[in-house]
Amino acid sequence: MVAAADRDTKRPARMSVWLDGKAAASRGRRPGGDQPSGLDRDRITAATVRLLDEEGLAKFSMRRLAAELNVTAMSLYWYVDSKDDLLELASDAAVGEVPLPEEGDGEGEGGDWRERLRHLAEGYRALLVRHPWMSPLMGRFLNIGPNWAGFALSVQRSVRATGLPPDRQAGAIAAVFQFVYGFGTIEGNFLRRCEEAGVSQDEYYQYAMNTLDEQPKLAPLVEAAAEMTAARGGGTVDEMRDRDFAVAFELLVAGIEAMASDARP
Repeated sequence: MVAAADRDTKRPARMSVWLDGKAAASRGRRPGGDQPSGLDRDRITAATVRLLDEEGLAKFSMRRLAAELNVTAMSLYWYVDSKDDLLELASDAAVGEVPLPEEGDGEGEGGDWRERLRHLAEGYRALLVRHPWMSPLMGRFLNIGPNWAGFALSVQRSVRATGLPPDRQAGAIAAVFQFVYGFGTIEGNFLRRCEEAGVSQDEYYQYAMNTLDEQPKLAPLVEAAAEMTAARGGGTVDEMRDRDFAVAFELLVAGIEAMASDARP
């Protein structure tokens, strides 16, 4: 039998606010002591999301959050144990913004799983663009809070309705939502870069293309990009990006349909 001390040394230093029992405990204040009035976990979490949106992940700190709430940094520790707790809570709060299809919509025989999956993919993309700080947190935490669990369950139900055999459903989820993760992460980072530069997306894009056009070695790349832009109708960066996302999603759906068809007896 493994001794308790041995188990403790092998356990990761921190698991999750949702696994360690801290999420439920931090809803109220801890007993005893002089505790700050007017604070609760929901208010602290909302302020965390707001600060992350405004200033980004790199600048976020407990001290900065305390100043935003007009309390001392130590006051926050009546409700959470660490900055990581707050980031995990903020991530779950933000994903709760993704609208989920009604339960049963798109499930079962004849259900429109394609629309359900598109609805989820578009909501996930919008989330990543709206909150660019979330992308690096997704691999850092387990994403098992109540809102993440609800989103994951809706995704699983949609993919089960495709007709894919169970051994291929996880792969389908990875194909669609890892694609959306990459697409939304790049889009969100590009938007933030434009904001920092004080230019619009279209101005930034045009400047980049003009600069590339002046470099002979990159002429084939510029020509190919111009040809594709013309073929898909040009337009603004937002319009081109939306068309690319729609085409990529349809390609993934076509692959799922083909694989599900091959799996049918």
